[in-house]
This record gives sequence, C-alpha cells and structure tokens, in this order.
Amino acid sequence: MSTSASTMATAISPATRRSIVLLSLACFASMSAQRICDAMLPELSRVFAVGLAQAAQVVSVFAIAYGAAQLFYGPLGDRVGKFRVITFATLGCSIGSALAVFAGTLDMLVFARLLMALGAAALIPLSMAWVGDAVPSDQLQEMLTRTGLGSTLGIVGGQLVGGLLTDALGWRWAFVFMTVLFGAVGLLLWLDLRRQRTPVAKAEAPAGAAAVRHGFVTQAMLILTGRWSRIILLMALVEGAAGFGVLAIWASHLHRSLGLSLSLAGAIVALFGLGGMLYMAVGRHLIRRFGQQGLVLFGGGIVGVSALVLAYTPHWGPALPASLLAGFGFFMFHNTMQTNATQMAPHARGTAVSLFSSSLFLGQSIGVVLAASLIDRIGTGAVIALGGAVMALEGVYFAWVLRRREQLVKD
Repeated sequence: MSTSASTMATAISPATRRSIVLLSLACFASMSAQRICDAMLPELSRVFAVGLAQAAQVVSVFAIAYGAAQLFYGPLGDRVGKFRVITFATLGCSIGSALAVFAGTLDMLVFARLLMALGAAALIPLSMAWVGDAVPSDQLQEMLTRTGLGSTLGIVGGQLVGGLLTDALGWRWAFVFMTVLFGAVGLLLWLDLRRQRTPVAKAEAPAGAAAVRHGFVTQAMLILTGRWSRIILLMALVEGAAGFGVLAIWASHLHRSLGLSLSLAGAIVALFGLGGMLYMAVGRHLIRRFGQQGLVLFGGGIVGVSALVLAYTPHWGPALPASLLAGFGFFMFHNTMQTNATQMAPHARGTAVSLFSSSLFLGQSIGVVLAASLIDRIGTGAVIALGGAVMALEGVYFAWVLRRREQLVKD
C-alpha cells in the first residue's frame, strides 16, 4: 500500500505541482472577485442612491456574464491550451478591476464588473480541467481539493476584504486590491507558462485528444445526451441558486436585521469560507467514512439547519457557528459535485467542466435575482431560510441519485 502511494506521488512532477499552486491562486482571485461586492451592497445603495435590489446588479450581472462565458472558454481551452487561456484571462481581469476603481456611476461599475466576469470566468473551470488532464485519476480528488482551497479562501478574502475596505477606506479600495491581485497572479502564471511550456503542452494532450477537435455544439451535445451529465448540470443549477446565489445577501441581512457594521457582517459571512477550508482539511477522512452519498446528504442538511439559525437569530453570536458550519456542509456537497463533473467527459474535459460551471453560475445569477425580488415581500431572513431548505432537499435527492448512478450511466 505504501509502495503504491509512493509511486503515485512521484508521478506528479515538481513543475506540475508548482503550476497547481499558481492555479490555486488564480482560483482565489476569481472567487474573491465574485464575492467582493457582497458586503458593500448597502454602501453602493447609499452612494448611488438606488435600492438594494438595483445595487445587487453588480453581483447578478457578474454571475450572468460569468456563466455565459463558460460556453466560450471551455472549447477554447481544449483547443489552444487551458493554462495559456487562464494566464491571459487573469491579466485581463486586472483591466476590468482598474475600471471599477474609477467608476462614477452604478452603470459604469456594472460594466466594469461585466469585464471582470468575462476574464474571471476562465479561471476556476479551466484550472479544474487542467488538473484533470495533468494528474493521474487516483490523485485527482486530492489535487482538486488544492485548487478548491484557493476558491474557498477566495470566499473568505472577498467577503472580508470587501467589508473591511469599504468601511475603512471606501468601496473603491476593494477594487484597487483586486487590480493588484489579478496583476500579480497573472504575471506569475505568465512566467510559469514560459518555463513550463513543453510539460504543459504534454499535459494538455491526453489520450483521445483527437476527439477534442469537434466544434462546441457537437461536443456539448455529446455531453448533454448523457443522462448522468444532465443530472449533474441540473444539480449545479439548483446548487448555484440556493447556495451561492442566496449567500450574496447574508452580509446585508446581518447588517439590516442586527445592525452590524459592514466589516463585522462581512467577517461573519467569511466564516462560510473558513468552514470550507475545514472541510478541505478533513475531506479525505470524511470521504472514507461516509462516501459520496453521505457527504451530499449530511452536507445539504447542515446547510439547511445553519441557514435557518442565521436567518432568525436575534443576536449575532449564533451567526458565527452557523456561518462556519454552513460553509463546512456546503463544501461537503460541492466537492462531490466537482469530482463528478470532472469525470463527465474526459475526452473534452474543458468543455464538460465549463458546462458545469456555466450551470452553477447561471444558477447563482437566478438565485441573486430571485432573492433580491423576494426581499421586499418576505424579508431577508425568510429568503435565507428558503435557500437553506432547498439545499437540504437537494442533498436528499442527490444522495438518492448517486445510489442509482450505475443504472443512470448505462441509460
């Protein structure tokens, strides 16, 4: 057993491991960009003299553009190289961030967020796909956890930095931070691309690469005609709406209902990401203990209960463990989803994972829009509780589906 593990460990070169670390940084930057505006929504509403629902366009438009761009980046990464696309997309994000710094109107800020989304869309899905191509299958989940750690830290960084900088220096400084972050990570990726050009090219050409040369429509149809693939994409849509989408109003809810400062509200919600980090640390043990079915069942349930506590607590104290446990439970569910998504179509992994991410963030945009529209009718607390309930029900359904996976794959 130890000999086998040692053999597998030597199969990943130092150059590949270094590239995975840089991809994790890119994932951190992408997720930070997604969550940077969550805690500043009340301030944007005040500064631009608009309602909270209108200010939430900086989140919803980002999510819509992010999801739609997946349809472009997946095939592009399969054709010209995933690492190369990630590198230049990261550098492009710094331009959109710089425009946000100088936005004088909400419309200009929304436009800058649109540009950021068009670049950030490439980073997480193509990083997952690149790792899927470059890493042996028996080490795939561990390596995906490393890029997932970058994404999870991005949730913490985005929520926390967005709230702290908005309170201390003003919302523009949050985008100064993003400009520097994207520029620095993009430069490191570019240097690594030059150093590792030959090994990366080999990693980008797995067996059966000829099948990747189909057009996007043909490639997408090959994926969508599989019943199991359709289930994964539908699950991603619901997860994005009920999980990531509703998460966007958590900080605003704490600020409005409990009177917390934006920085404190953002810090509490950032515990969601810390909970995800805790899962990453013990994930391998939980997988052995519960299996995929147990992870999605318990993960969805934990999110449901935690969201209920956070929605109706009269004091900010219980919101601390609730946010932490919600993140732990959510990533129990989400990491299982990611693992299944990378295996949908190994011959066109970039396209497959991009379709998965597109469904996820299309769901997020739907969730943000629905949450914003329901706030005035039922209140922020009820919206958060509803999102948690949907996640719990999805966990029950996905666990049932996983039990029937072999039959569904054959169908």
